[in-house]
Amino acid sequence: MSSLKVMLGIFAAGLMLSGCMQATHYEATDTKSFKPKDKELLAKVKYENTPVAEPFRRAIVEYHRKESPGSIVVDSDNHYLYYVLEGGKAIRYGITVGEEAMAWSGIAKVGSKTEWPAWHPTPGEISRLGVPTYVAPGPDNPMGSRALYLYSGGKDTLFRIHGTNQPEYIGASISSGCIRLTNEDAIDLYDRVKVGTLVVVLEPKHGDSPYNSRLALGNSQTGQAASY
Repeated sequence: MSSLKVMLGIFAAGLMLSGCMQATHYEATDTKSFKPKDKELLAKVKYENTPVAEPFRRAIVEYHRKESPGSIVVDSDNHYLYYVLEGGKAIRYGITVGEEAMAWSGIAKVGSKTEWPAWHPTPGEISRLGVPTYVAPGPDNPMGSRALYLYSGGKDTLFRIHGTNQPEYIGASISSGCIRLTNEDAIDLYDRVKVGTLVVVLEPKHGDSPYNSRLALGNSQTGQAASY
């Protein structure tokens, strides 16, 4: 998909979403919480820090699903990640997700987390993208400012929630399958999340959050949570 098509898609999605959304409280980035290293490296980024389309800016929203506070829910269809709060609220972040053929869904835990991570491309990424086997941490690293590593069954799924050096694609489906936020949003989410946090990535075509009140992890017959 060309960059022009991606950008036009983001613009169109923004128009549709803004036309049906209720009043939303958007959250400005609090740079006072950034560490000295964050300020240093963010000041060195070479990309143009393109403003995210309004519907994909970080916001406090009503949340009507039943996941427990502290959980993460990813709605890939609509390019949103929710960090569930108390009292029927959630912090909603705009995200970039994987192309349909490479998109991942399932239930996982945050197995580890890293500030300004290195990038160790998978063999598939090395073959497909022609990238080196290792990219050092820094402002030009595709992993961005933070990374949350998703584990399932005690094993690394190789999928991550991380920052990006392509903020212009927030709201699009272009990545190799990982879930990207702006570097500023990645820092904000990282500071809220603990190792062991439950992560639910909804299946494609099941992006009904936050309006459907089904318990994403529930078993309709037993009422027990699904295993992970």
